[in-house]
Amino acid sequence: MKKIVFYALPSGKKPVEAFFDSLSAKEAQKMVWVLKLIEEFETVSTQYYKPLTNTNGIIEIRAHLGKNHFRLLGFEDQNTLVILTNGFRKKDQKVPQKEIRLAQQRKEEYLTHKEKNDE
Repeated sequence: MKKIVFYALPSGKKPVEAFFDSLSAKEAQKMVWVLKLIEEFETVSTQYYKPLTNTNGIIEIRAHLGKNHFRLLGFEDQNTLVILTNGFRKKDQKVPQKEIRLAQQRKEEYLTHKEKNDE
């Protein structure tokens, strides 16, 4: 079981919340259902939750409704916390590199900020 948190920019805005706002009600409902699976179960099918290879710990949360595919990227913190950094509609087979780079950048910012607060 994991706790899901949305990454907050220095301005306080949360990019994943903005992504949810761009979805239809049914699309958002499907994403919320997948997030609940991750929070409530110890193991979740890779159909919904999987680490991306060669990305330094970036995870992908997957959902689809009809022909529309949605992805949330993020990372785990201490194996119990999932920090979601960004979301997008998937149009190709591969996850766009710019989305992976954005997740990696936000992961680094999160860990740097956390480290400063722990000192």
